[in-house]
Amino acid sequence: MPTAATFRDIRRLVIGMLALVALAIAIQPALATTPSVAAPDTADEAEAAAQTPAEGQGADTQDAAGEGEAAYEYLGPEWIKGQPTSFEEDPWKSMTFQDQYTDDGQYALGMNNYILIPVIVAISAFVLFLLMVVVVRYRRREGREPSRTTHNTLIEVIWTIVPVIILIVIAVPSITLLARQYETPPENAITIKATGYQWYWGYTYPDQGGFEVISNMLPAEEALSAGLPAQLAVDNRMVVPVGVPLRIQTFGADVIHSFAVPSLWFKLDAIPGRLNERMLTIQEPGIYYGQCSELCGARHAYMPIAIEAVPMDRWRQWVLSKGGSFSEEAETSEAADIQAPASAAEGAPAAGGAPTAADDGGTAPSVPLDASETEGAESTN
Repeated sequence: MPTAATFRDIRRLVIGMLALVALAIAIQPALATTPSVAAPDTADEAEAAAQTPAEGQGADTQDAAGEGEAAYEYLGPEWIKGQPTSFEEDPWKSMTFQDQYTDDGQYALGMNNYILIPVIVAISAFVLFLLMVVVVRYRRREGREPSRTTHNTLIEVIWTIVPVIILIVIAVPSITLLARQYETPPENAITIKATGYQWYWGYTYPDQGGFEVISNMLPAEEALSAGLPAQLAVDNRMVVPVGVPLRIQTFGADVIHSFAVPSLWFKLDAIPGRLNERMLTIQEPGIYYGQCSELCGARHAYMPIAIEAVPMDRWRQWVLSKGGSFSEEAETSEAADIQAPASAAEGAPAAGGAPTAADDGGTAPSVPLDASETEGAESTN
């Protein structure tokens, strides 16, 4: 019977498609990346790492710049976060975005998992079902003649209204995400300027004295020996405080680069002659890796980005170890340099005493003028 034949063919198609899916899942482990280094998850462990120096991190450690300042010790490889997940570790996570450690990143990941993926799967399944019905029901062997309907008000209303509703469902969170990504940093945000060179990065801290840290990729052998990922580990990381707004500015010193860190949902082009700016707030301490994502020359693939987020006190320690300073310290120093009142200097007249030549804007020593000199000055005037 035609109906029995139709169900039989549909069943064969379904079995064939399931076999293809099973084959794709079977070969996925061979294509999966190596498992990422595990990172501490709890806030207590984060605080412990902030207080405990890391072991085996000599590659990222520089000499202390100022006398009396303890050398900053960088986080170890156990604090690497946001790396791609292997299929063996978690099949689902290996096929979606990396873990996100910013508010915008978590918003975008939730939008992808709970809005975009369901909509894509539903539309794809519906279209696939219609194709299977057409292929099986109207194949040549059946000899059936399909409908020649050219106008149907109900169908036209449905295929107009339903796509509009789907687009609205997608547009509202999409526009919200765009607005969040262009939020202006607050006035007290910490400014860090990332300059792209061929082929390395430089990080300048204008609010902390304007010092610059140059970051180059470590050789693969040196990185692996320290337990760090090859072609991502660097000799100097961009160290930032965690939980506070950062004003990240990008600039290209030679050609166009792009400062991109996927696990922080951050990507901003570095263009010569133009200063781009965007706010970044990292939620958890850790090490986050990225790469230049704009083709910039022969060694484009060898200018990674490494960001180390630590608590504020450790970040201040790092700044001081690089010879930087803080605005409140500069204000204190300026206040200390202000000249004391004349009455506080040895040999100066007491408060309320006669004016001195120096007080009159002259170059004479600060000694009292006698009465005759005062009268002479008045008569001359």
